[in-house]
Amino acid sequence: MTTFEPGEPPVRRNRLDSNTVARLDDVTTFAQLLDAAELVRMDHPDARILCTLDDLGQCAYTSMHATLGLVDDDDTDHDDPVASHNFDNAAVTRIAALLDNPAARVPWETLRDTRNASEDELTALVTANRSPDRVVDDVVLIQRVPVDRDDLAIAGIPNGYFADDWSTYDNHTVIRRMATHGYRHLAIGASLLAFARPTPPTPEQAATLVTDLTHLYGSPTAIAWHELAVQLPTQRHLILGYAENYADALTTDTEGAAGQP
Repeated sequence: MTTFEPGEPPVRRNRLDSNTVARLDDVTTFAQLLDAAELVRMDHPDARILCTLDDLGQCAYTSMHATLGLVDDDDTDHDDPVASHNFDNAAVTRIAALLDNPAARVPWETLRDTRNASEDELTALVTANRSPDRVVDDVVLIQRVPVDRDDLAIAGIPNGYFADDWSTYDNHTVIRRMATHGYRHLAIGASLLAFARPTPPTPEQAATLVTDLTHLYGSPTAIAWHELAVQLPTQRHLILGYAENYADALTTDTEGAAGQP
């Protein structure tokens, strides 16, 4: 793991921005991401920690555009590390404030069937949770997000750019809902969200969670939901797809470092 100090120059070399505080190379397991996030969290107790997940290159690209949609750029000299770091912190503060505005929040009820998943997509969801190593890129960046609540960590890597994906606001609503089930948002990629609990849910808690997931993905009688309800009590993590093509994250090889920032 390569670590950086916040604001350390060069600002954007091998980093999303000046708040990228760690980079993992040659990642092969989801457990590596989980362990690294815990270590970095101890080093930055004044902030929240969020990792990248699937397809880092595409995640960085869509997050850049999602950020531009939420924050107006200015005349900041991004070759000046101090000025650039101040801008990055201000952007996070601005995005967090937008997400935290009750008038702008997306109601949970409006997300019903918004993923409208096919049988193959539900199978991919089960596979992602059963085999999370398959959804992690071989390079992971870890962001220090200067916010005071776990649900606002997405302000550090806002995503949800394409019209048929959940937007950043939609993702924030899902993140808030998953928190009611004990899951903290851990990572976001080009297509997927990852969460973790301190302990696995009980079978009863897993069944309640699956009810909420069918609200999002539809097909409540699909066998995949039974499989997921059995799987979840054996693990701490939860993987959800937020993009229209999230199943591709399991079937298409990522480009690795060649496509990375």
